[in-house]
Amino acid sequence: MLAGRMTSAAVHFLDWAAAKLNSQPERGPRHLQTGRRGEEAAYFYLRRQGYVMVARNFRSPRRRGEIDLIGWDKKILCFIEVKTRTTRDVKPAEAAVDRDKWRELTAVAGEYLRHLPPACDWRFDLVSVYYDVPSGQSLLELFKNAYPVA
Repeated sequence: MLAGRMTSAAVHFLDWAAAKLNSQPERGPRHLQTGRRGEEAAYFYLRRQGYVMVARNFRSPRRRGEIDLIGWDKKILCFIEVKTRTTRDVKPAEAAVDRDKWRELTAVAGEYLRHLPPACDWRFDLVSVYYDVPSGQSLLELFKNAYPVA
């Protein structure tokens, strides 16, 4: 637990130092920057919850889409979608994943599972990350088995 917090603090410090030393601003649209921050926060949050993380931003050359995080929760392999928002005004972050997105994630997860034993237990989890813009604080919520697969 302490090691995870120390690692998280070290990564945040390095990000801060890199931003100060780098003359170029972070690249990409603001919403993508927010999404990257949310994925990083979710990664460390899940580690504190006991997940053993094995992949970030997994893509398959055969399928469209990307799985944000992949990790083990005890003996269950979890494919984790992260949704980050700066407000709850429009709709909840977890509601932003529609049936087509789940179908896309299922196809990419199938590509990952091709390299594992067939008896591997797995599920889809979802992490909602909300940033309070003025304070910079985040609120994370984990939804285990967010999309049951038959």
